[in-house]
Amino acid sequence: MQPGEALGVAAQVAVTLAGFAGIVVVFRPESVHNWSRLDRFRLTLLLMNSALPLGLSMFGMLMLSVEPVPASIWRWCSGLAFVADITVFTFMPNPRRRLSAVDLKAVNMWIFYGIAVIATAAAVLQVINFAVWNRFWPFLAAVFVHLFTAVAQFLRLILLPPHRSGDS
Repeated sequence: MQPGEALGVAAQVAVTLAGFAGIVVVFRPESVHNWSRLDRFRLTLLLMNSALPLGLSMFGMLMLSVEPVPASIWRWCSGLAFVADITVFTFMPNPRRRLSAVDLKAVNMWIFYGIAVIATAAAVLQVINFAVWNRFWPFLAAVFVHLFTAVAQFLRLILLPPHRSGDS
């Protein structure tokens, strides 16, 4: 599969996942404003992990459309992916401050730390790709990690009952 095709598929999946977020909101019995903080945080993660790979894929497709294609295209894409990941990580509210102790006990730490390890590995790949490799696959790995995380959040929102806490 060519890079443009792979990025096109990733963009389609990202848009689909963002649309699924709307389905989750519509079929929940109450308004988003009445959801628990944990469920709103999960929805935020779903939307962020849908929007970010969409933006990254579109940037990659934009770079592929430049004639002639820049020799350092995947360096630029990996650099943008790393900066975007760090920016989101920096400005995303800290769940330990945002969620109550009751809400935090409901978080599956295996999933939380598993995704954190995978996301960290993808960020390290972006740095290496920017500095040394200039290959497509590390950039696609970053897009994949975000899509994988969005799917995990979507499944949790669909399969788990709405979380109830005393301080919604």
